[in-house]
Amino acid sequence: MNDFKFSDLYIGMKAEFTVNITESMIDDFTRLTGDINPLHTDNEFAASKGYPKRVAYGMLTASFYSTLAGVYIPGKNCLLMEVDANFTSPVYAGDTLTISGEIIALDSRVNSLRIKARVKNQDGKTVSRANILGGVLDEE
Repeated sequence: MNDFKFSDLYIGMKAEFTVNITESMIDDFTRLTGDINPLHTDNEFAASKGYPKRVAYGMLTASFYSTLAGVYIPGKNCLLMEVDANFTSPVYAGDTLTISGEIIALDSRVNSLRIKARVKNQDGKTVSRANILGGVLDEE
Protein backbone atom coordinates (compact mmCIF):
# COMPACT_ATOMS: atom_id res chain seq x y z
CA MET A 1 0.00 0.00 0.00
CA ASN A 2 1.34 3.40 -0.95
CA ASP A 3 1.56 6.20 1.59
CA PHE A 4 1.76 9.32 -0.60
CA LYS A 5 1.25 12.69 1.05
CA PHE A 6 -0.37 15.50 -0.93
CA SER A 7 3.05 17.08 -1.44
CA ASP A 8 4.27 13.85 -3.13
CA LEU A 9 1.57 13.91 -5.80
CA TYR A 10 1.86 15.45 -9.27
CA ILE A 11 -0.27 15.79 -12.36
CA GLY A 12 0.57 12.90 -14.66
CA MET A 13 1.36 10.47 -11.82
CA LYS A 14 0.12 7.00 -12.86
CA ALA A 15 -0.59 3.64 -11.32
CA GLU A 16 -2.01 0.32 -12.50
CA PHE A 17 -2.67 -3.18 -11.26
CA THR A 18 -4.36 -6.34 -12.52
CA VAL A 19 -7.16 -8.48 -11.13
CA ASN A 20 -8.45 -11.86 -12.26
CA ILE A 21 -12.25 -12.04 -12.07
CA THR A 22 -13.43 -15.36 -10.63
CA GLU A 23 -16.78 -17.09 -10.25
CA SER A 24 -16.41 -16.81 -6.47
CA MET A 25 -15.93 -13.03 -6.70
CA ILE A 26 -19.24 -12.76 -8.54
CA ASP A 27 -20.91 -15.11 -6.03
CA ASP A 28 -19.50 -13.12 -3.11
CA PHE A 29 -20.76 -9.86 -4.61
CA THR A 30 -24.22 -11.43 -4.96
CA ARG A 31 -24.18 -12.42 -1.29
CA LEU A 32 -22.82 -9.07 -0.09
CA THR A 33 -25.27 -6.90 -2.03
CA GLY A 34 -28.36 -9.08 -2.31
CA ASP A 35 -28.50 -8.30 -6.05
CA ILE A 36 -29.91 -11.54 -7.41
CA ASN A 37 -30.55 -10.33 -10.96
CA PRO A 38 -30.34 -13.51 -13.08
CA LEU A 39 -28.11 -11.79 -15.64
CA HIS A 40 -25.42 -12.05 -12.95
CA THR A 41 -26.44 -15.32 -11.30
CA ASP A 42 -27.75 -17.65 -14.01
CA ASN A 43 -25.73 -18.75 -17.05
CA GLU A 44 -28.81 -19.96 -18.93
CA PHE A 45 -30.65 -16.68 -18.40
CA ALA A 46 -27.59 -14.70 -19.52
CA ALA A 47 -27.30 -16.90 -22.63
CA SER A 48 -30.97 -16.25 -23.43
CA LYS A 49 -30.13 -12.53 -23.49
CA GLY A 50 -27.19 -12.98 -25.87
CA TYR A 51 -24.28 -13.24 -23.43
CA PRO A 52 -21.95 -16.25 -23.44
CA LYS A 53 -22.38 -16.70 -19.67
CA ARG A 54 -23.41 -14.69 -16.63
CA VAL A 55 -22.08 -11.16 -16.56
CA ALA A 56 -19.95 -9.86 -13.70
CA TYR A 57 -21.52 -6.95 -11.86
CA GLY A 58 -20.49 -3.53 -13.17
CA MET A 59 -20.19 -2.37 -9.58
CA LEU A 60 -17.79 -5.25 -8.89
CA THR A 61 -15.48 -3.91 -11.57
CA ALA A 62 -16.03 -0.33 -10.37
CA SER A 63 -15.04 -1.34 -6.84
CA PHE A 64 -11.48 -1.56 -8.12
CA TYR A 65 -11.52 2.23 -8.56
CA SER A 66 -11.61 2.36 -4.77
CA THR A 67 -8.54 0.11 -4.71
CA LEU A 68 -6.79 2.35 -7.23
CA ALA A 69 -7.23 5.42 -5.04
CA GLY A 70 -7.05 3.77 -1.61
CA VAL A 71 -4.03 1.57 -2.23
CA TYR A 72 -2.08 3.00 -5.18
CA ILE A 73 -2.55 6.76 -5.74
CA PRO A 74 -2.48 8.30 -3.23
CA GLY A 75 -2.91 5.18 -1.09
CA LYS A 76 -3.68 5.02 2.61
CA ASN A 77 -4.16 8.79 2.97
CA CYS A 78 -7.05 8.87 0.48
CA LEU A 79 -10.67 9.57 1.30
CA LEU A 80 -12.78 8.63 -1.74
CA MET A 81 -15.30 11.40 -2.38
CA GLU A 82 -16.79 10.67 -5.80
CA VAL A 83 -16.62 8.10 -8.57
CA ASP A 84 -18.33 8.78 -11.88
CA ALA A 85 -18.11 5.48 -13.76
CA ASN A 86 -19.34 4.29 -17.14
CA PHE A 87 -19.55 0.64 -18.17
CA THR A 88 -18.76 0.06 -21.83
CA SER A 89 -18.43 -3.73 -22.23
CA PRO A 90 -19.38 -6.78 -20.19
CA VAL A 91 -16.94 -8.60 -17.92
CA TYR A 92 -17.02 -12.34 -17.22
CA ALA A 93 -15.42 -14.78 -14.82
CA GLY A 94 -12.03 -15.67 -16.26
CA ASP A 95 -11.31 -12.14 -17.47
CA THR A 96 -8.11 -10.44 -16.39
CA LEU A 97 -8.65 -6.74 -15.81
CA THR A 98 -6.05 -4.01 -15.75
CA ILE A 99 -7.11 -1.01 -13.69
CA SER A 100 -5.14 2.14 -14.44
CA GLY A 101 -5.32 5.75 -13.41
CA GLU A 102 -3.59 9.06 -13.87
CA ILE A 103 -3.81 12.17 -11.73
CA ILE A 104 -5.24 14.91 -13.93
CA ALA A 105 -5.83 17.65 -11.33
CA LEU A 106 -4.65 18.65 -7.86
CA ASP A 107 -6.22 21.27 -5.60
CA SER A 108 -3.92 22.31 -2.76
CA ARG A 109 -6.64 24.52 -1.22
CA VAL A 110 -8.56 21.45 -0.10
CA ASN A 111 -5.95 18.69 -0.63
CA SER A 112 -7.94 16.92 -3.33
CA LEU A 113 -7.02 15.12 -6.50
CA ARG A 114 -8.85 14.00 -9.61
CA ILE A 115 -7.92 10.74 -11.30
CA LYS A 116 -8.87 9.70 -14.81
CA ALA A 117 -9.22 5.92 -14.64
CA ARG A 118 -10.02 3.01 -16.87
CA VAL A 119 -10.44 -0.75 -16.74
CA LYS A 120 -9.34 -2.88 -19.70
CA ASN A 121 -9.75 -6.60 -20.18
CA GLN A 122 -7.11 -9.08 -21.31
CA ASP A 123 -7.81 -8.17 -24.95
CA GLY A 124 -7.09 -4.49 -24.32
CA LYS A 125 -10.76 -3.58 -24.62
CA THR A 126 -11.96 -0.83 -22.30
CA VAL A 127 -14.77 -2.18 -20.13
CA SER A 128 -15.15 0.85 -17.85
CA ARG A 129 -14.04 4.47 -17.51
CA ALA A 130 -14.19 6.67 -14.46
CA ASN A 131 -13.42 10.07 -13.08
CA ILE A 132 -12.44 9.85 -9.41
CA LEU A 133 -12.34 12.64 -6.85
CA GLY A 134 -10.41 11.96 -3.68
CA GLY A 135 -9.35 13.90 -0.68
CA VAL A 136 -5.87 13.47 0.73
CA LEU A 137 -5.78 13.44 4.52
CA ASP A 138 -3.63 16.07 6.21
CA GLU A 139 0.04 15.38 6.62
CA GLU A 140 1.08 14.87 10.20
